[in-house]
Amino acid sequence: SVLRYKYGNESMGEISKGVNVHESIFSVWVRLYEHQGESAFIKSYTTYSTKFKMDVLNYINEMGTSYRETAAIFNISSHETIRKWQLRFEQGGIDALETKKKGHLSMKTESKKTESKNNPVPTEESVDSLQAKV
Repeated sequence: SVLRYKYGNESMGEISKGVNVHESIFSVWVRLYEHQGESAFIKSYTTYSTKFKMDVLNYINEMGTSYRETAAIFNISSHETIRKWQLRFEQGGIDALETKKKGHLSMKTESKKTESKNNPVPTEESVDSLQAKV
């Protein structure tokens, strides 16, 4: 449908109605295609580095682009992602942009912590006092 709009003679409104999508959404699709080509529509889960997030936020500040436009330029699936980065940065600085690891701790790590709490490593003082008692 984006190609029909780009290379055909139908209006954005006509095509968006035909594919049953709001015109503003269709407009985002057109911008994505203009900036990224067909690869913009191939989605995969992406983890963004702190540097990349800062580059995106700096781009917005320098160029004055909207979140939607910036998402299209950098091929970020949702403009809301950028808005969240902006809020985190304003509240906690660059450290708030660091990606947190998801998932559960491994059982080995947890059992080592528990084991060391239950069986403390003896210090020189405790060894000396035990030997004095014997």
